[in-house]
Parts: sequence; structure tokens; C-alpha cells
Amino acid sequence: MSDAVQKPPYPDALRPDDRPAPHELLAPVLGLLGRWAGRGRGGYPTLDAEFTYAQEVTFSHDGRPFLHYEARAWLLDADGAPLRPSARESGWWRLQPEGRVEALVTQPTGIAEILVGGAEAGTVDLGSHAVALTPTAKEVNATRRRYTLTDADTLDFAHDLAAVGEPLQHHLSATLRREK
Repeated sequence: MSDAVQKPPYPDALRPDDRPAPHELLAPVLGLLGRWAGRGRGGYPTLDAEFTYAQEVTFSHDGRPFLHYEARAWLLDADGAPLRPSARESGWWRLQPEGRVEALVTQPTGIAEILVGGAEAGTVDLGSHAVALTPTAKEVNATRRRYTLTDADTLDFAHDLAAVGEPLQHHLSATLRREK
């Protein structure tokens, strides 16, 4: 027998028809599985101006009742070319009975969010349960995220933010298309 580490038999599934079979609790979010990419707009009272950004989001599963979530974003110039990386985060969405969702999302900027909410009829709505910050992270008090499938290949995203002394308000929105 070889001492080499064996690869798992199947990678995380990006579609419901991939192996392994999705857990039954994932039913309300199966439409999210896969890779999404698109553009959006953002702004906040503490920023000098609104901005345009590109975003990629990936949802996958390994047969258990949670999704792996990963998102990356880049600021764009006036011609739509990438200027620099903007945001990056990853985490897990834990699906519960009756469409309840508990999410853990971490960012390399020292912010860890625990969000709770629900999934139904192609929409996931998550709001802050708790936000933890490293000693040097910027102040973030609350967030709200909404993901809406407008059709099988279009995902609208909206992100509200309460940070650096400002109340919860619109921060980001994007329209993403499923990558084939």
C-alpha cells in the first residue's frame, strides 16, 4: 500500500446533478450552486465617491447540509478594467429545517460575521446575529445580505452595512450571471 495521500472520490459539487447528492435541507438554495460573475455599484457615506466593481461568487456543497461560499471583488476603472482587488470573503451557510439559514462569513480585513435568516422562493435574506472584529479591523456593527434568483442564470445581490458610526444602509448591489 502506498503512503501517498489519496484524493477524495468526488470534489465539492457545484450543481445539483454533480456527485455527491445534495442534502435534502439544501433544497431552498439549490439554484445558487455554481459560479457567478458580474458587475455592481457601491457607495457609503464615509467614501468619497460611488464606485463600480466586478464580483465572482461560488456556492458548492459536499453532500452535507451546508454550502461553502466564496466571493471576490475588484474595483473597476471608468472603462471597466480592473484597478485592484477590493473585497474577499469565504464561509459556510448552514441550512436548517423550514428554510432557516445560519451563515459564517470571514474577511481577511479582520471581520467575522454570523448571519441568520431564511431561504424561500429563490431569495436568501440574511442579517447580522453577531460581528466579531480583530483589534485592527474597521468598525462594523451590522450587515444585511440579499441574494435573489431572478431567473435560472441571473442572481441579484444587495448588501447593507452599518459601520464606522453610520446606521444600516445600502452599500453594494450587483447582478451576477451563472458561469457555464
